[in-house]
Amino acid sequence: MNTTDELSQALSCIREDVRQTQAYPVQSGAGLVKLDVMENPYRLPEALQQQLGERLGRVALNRYPAEGTQQLAAALARHASLPPEGYALTLGNGSDELISLLSLAVARPGAVIMSPLPSFVMYGISAQYQHLRFVGVPLRPDFELDEAAMLDAIATERPALLYLSHPNNPTGNLWDEAVIERLIEAAPGLVVLDEAYQPFAERDGLGLMQRHPKVLVMRTMSKFGLAGVRIGYLMGRRELVDQVEKLRPPFNVSVLNAEAALFALEHEAVYAEQAAALRAERERLHAALQQLRGVQVFPSQGNMLLVRVPDAAAVFAGLKARGVLIKNVSGLHPLLRQCLRITIGMPVENQALLSALQATLIDLNLP
Repeated sequence: MNTTDELSQALSCIREDVRQTQAYPVQSGAGLVKLDVMENPYRLPEALQQQLGERLGRVALNRYPAEGTQQLAAALARHASLPPEGYALTLGNGSDELISLLSLAVARPGAVIMSPLPSFVMYGISAQYQHLRFVGVPLRPDFELDEAAMLDAIATERPALLYLSHPNNPTGNLWDEAVIERLIEAAPGLVVLDEAYQPFAERDGLGLMQRHPKVLVMRTMSKFGLAGVRIGYLMGRRELVDQVEKLRPPFNVSVLNAEAALFALEHEAVYAEQAAALRAERERLHAALQQLRGVQVFPSQGNMLLVRVPDAAAVFAGLKARGVLIKNVSGLHPLLRQCLRITIGMPVENQALLSALQATLIDLNLP
């Protein structure tokens, strides 16, 4: 058998739907002001960087993760104010892994996963890879929940798993809690409140979790300031979390990642200051964008702003040519027509964004 035939035979063993899809796109930000993936732009102070380096140097890399991840789970439970009785927390290698585990947990013939749209794309991708049917229910044009449409879809589809991004990505808004509670009450299966942007929001879903046993709250340390460490966590009633824990790879969080996360939690005041600075910058940038003709900026409770411009592709390209990288989300859903998503950066980065955007709008004669 020649090389071409051998490769073709090997590829034929890969699922057809996998071969037909595309990998999740990640843009290169080398040399650019990077405002595209909702990272915390601040690094640790130099003294803490040195302390962290020394601490990581003492980690036993010859041992599998065990006690460190258990300690991290306990520390995160305290950090999140998880009730000590009747509740549990499990760890993921980022929220993406937890989404995959949740899909696996409900994967049986006929099961449906549901989410409002537009929202985080991994809900649908994970469902697809588990051969589950994904049902997306469009938001209203103002990106609020369409309660009637959601209730009708829940009654018709009976989803095993309903995701509610809280606040939502990429729109940034925090939906009405009374509407969310009515959707929870109507849902027959699990309801996951995805709180990736909780450090920047004015409220969280722990109260909903305590009032409704079916509710799980999912968070990440990525927006906390540890995007490179890849720590996600899922909280809820112990009986439910234990089922997901069964599916978790036993050593999915490395000893280095666990130790770095523990160190960060010991210095959580530093990260709280960073989150407060980013919230203030979000409001400043929102006000500045409102002053630009042809730019519509939407309210946000995350560390990003969604804006609509006359020509998203041209503005994206103009910003990139001027050294600023953001995210063009206009092709993700019809409701996001001509929309761009801007991560909140440090003041100097946000000013660079504003200057580049003003110059781009002038050059393109937009408006």
